[in-house]
Amino acid sequence: MKLWSILGNSQKLDGGAMFGNAPRAVWSKWAPPDEQNRIDLACRALLAHPLNGKTVLFETGIGAFFEPRMRERYGVVEDHHVLLDSLKAAGFSHEDIDVVVLSHLHFDHAGGLLAPWREGSAPELLFPNATFIVSAACWDRALHPHPRDRASFIPELPALLQASGRLEIVDGCHSTSLGHSVRFHFSDGHTPGLMLSEIVGPEHIDGEDHGGVLFCADLIPGRPWVHVPITMGYDRNPELLIDEKRELLEDLLARNVHLFFTHDPGCALAQVTRDDKGRFATTHEVAELHSRALAA
Repeated sequence: MKLWSILGNSQKLDGGAMFGNAPRAVWSKWAPPDEQNRIDLACRALLAHPLNGKTVLFETGIGAFFEPRMRERYGVVEDHHVLLDSLKAAGFSHEDIDVVVLSHLHFDHAGGLLAPWREGSAPELLFPNATFIVSAACWDRALHPHPRDRASFIPELPALLQASGRLEIVDGCHSTSLGHSVRFHFSDGHTPGLMLSEIVGPEHIDGEDHGGVLFCADLIPGRPWVHVPITMGYDRNPELLIDEKRELLEDLLARNVHLFFTHDPGCALAQVTRDDKGRFATTHEVAELHSRALAA
């Protein structure tokens, strides 16, 4: 099995919103803001092939479905569907994807499922041969959003996914489509039912899997958020998220599971470390993955 980091459309969002209660004097050292206080963010997907005999894409980024006015509002940099170009550069097309795994259905993680915006055209679902995997709690949240996060969802997307006949809703650690090759972890601090996908590693020690890769989604958007107290203003329950993050990082460190970041513009993959004071950080940082073996 090989892994690719697949870049989608990039964003610029308010740094204060992305770093919650951390002061600008702190977070600006990690992510220098522009004159509008916005920081650079990637929307990176992970491609695995073959995984359980399938070509699997973890998330799709924000895509290019927004009309120009909304694209400007949400800081989407490019006006074309970058994910499709990145898949092509890796030797794939969206028609080649057998499974798309979605950590949740916020537009910056699921918008890439849709074709680019065209004036007068209704939203159109891409990936015609893929099964779409979503957690039960995230599916319910998309159907019944809270006023606080209603704007984070694409209203037309649930109906398109359901009409495809290829939607798999998951409420356990494994899915029918991917079997035991992918293990799911769940988190409620950012949004109910956030589903973190762990590609199971090649080593098995004392009945546990070692050496895999975890798609961190919005529990840990990038390297600065590995530090346990750092959360986002977008998080539903920051205190719960901190507890979830600490517990997960302890587990991943013990099993040498690497972190894959979706929003870090400079790093796709990293290994977890912890110093003698108990603070988590990263090492062996990799900017991009190009047909990289899981065990490498």
